[in-house]
Amino acid sequence: MNSKFLNTEFTRFLFVGVINTLTYYAIYLVLHNAFSLPYLLAHVIGFFISLNVSFFLNCYVTYRIKPTLKKYLYFPLTQVVNMSVSTFLIFVFVEFFKLNSNIAPFAAVIFTVPITFIVSSKILKDTSQQKFVKRR
Repeated sequence: MNSKFLNTEFTRFLFVGVINTLTYYAIYLVLHNAFSLPYLLAHVIGFFISLNVSFFLNCYVTYRIKPTLKKYLYFPLTQVVNMSVSTFLIFVFVEFFKLNSNIAPFAAVIFTVPITFIVSSKILKDTSQQKFVKRR
């Protein structure tokens, strides 16, 4: 594989997504298993914590832009669809398909990644703003 293919925004987005998903999942498992929180509550708390991690990683790594307060305030909009769809899917996977509640969040991610990439790129990338870090 050539390095140019690996250095696209989408591949960086996937890399950041893996890190963010592992962050979310670790928080989810600790809250759900160690603290016995219900799976949906653990999901929501983990989601909001990882949202902040995602914002900064996407700014610096994926899109190579300078984070701003305006973008930080708009960034949660990128996750409205993600949160809605993932919560619905987790519920359906656990309640109707009897998938283990420790596995259901991971399964839901598969469906939400492409949507989140498109929405986040539209909100975070501002064509009038110069890139924070230029790399080739």
